[in-house]
Amino acid sequence: MLITELALVADTNQISCSQLCRVAAALQKQATRDFEPIWQIPATVDAFDRLEDVPIGYLPMIVRDDIGFEGAAGIHLDDNGQPFALIQFSDSWSLTASHEMLEMLVDPSGNRLVAGQSPHPDQGRVEFLVEVADPSEAAEFGYTVNGLLLSDFFTPQFYDPVAADGVRYSFGGHIAGPRQILSGGYISWHEPVTDHWWQQIWFDAAEPRFRDLGKLTARNGSLRSAIDARTGTSARIARTAPQSQRFADVLAFLPLVAESTTARANGWLAQIEALKAGEYRECAWEDGDEETD
Repeated sequence: MLITELALVADTNQISCSQLCRVAAALQKQATRDFEPIWQIPATVDAFDRLEDVPIGYLPMIVRDDIGFEGAAGIHLDDNGQPFALIQFSDSWSLTASHEMLEMLVDPSGNRLVAGQSPHPDQGRVEFLVEVADPSEAAEFGYTVNGLLLSDFFTPQFYDPVAADGVRYSFGGHIAGPRQILSGGYISWHEPVTDHWWQQIWFDAAEPRFRDLGKLTARNGSLRSAIDARTGTSARIARTAPQSQRFADVLAFLPLVAESTTARANGWLAQIEALKAGEYRECAWEDGDEETD
């Protein structure tokens, strides 16, 4: 089985090596424990100090202070058609990194479409762009791994024709049925009759609404990069997540996480010193043969 190898790189002075490694470890746990059993896509996530250290074959996820214009953040394709992600640094950058990782794993090329019934009552069968983190992308629906806030994601059953009892539509269980979006999220699709792209969005409003994006007449990258640039996905997450109650709760819990990890580290160090001083014995033996040359 082929394994997708991801490289997390901080091209910013605002992220220490320690922080980078902690986020990479959380992303690895999410990919292995939570994501792979549902999507059957194995992946590794490793932290690298510089882009020059990233081995050939790894797909980079690059965190930067300045991505440029708002739509530049997100997943793009290089000259050889291989994906890489640009992640806007913010206080909640672990959430954004998780979002981009999940979408890169499910659809590396950014062009995957799935047919289904349109959420719009005046439309029939349409082609949904597969973006597993968008419908529940808001920080309020994220969850913590190793004390860090990561993104929720939907399951393959998200595109089922009808809702069924006992079916899991998103990892966190917040999405109750196929093709539903949550507050702060959205879904995108191509309507073949008019050749227009549409969205159902739920941004800063009491209810979701439909939006006609029109025809996509030109693009250099993937469908996802075109849609995300129009929607401002990464910039919105970076802007809104730090203002959420969920993020505030995570921040409040961090001192307890640090206290636990520090206590565990001190325990290891104390045992190492005891071993060095001969004050600690792993075991005791009697009456056996001595080792001979």
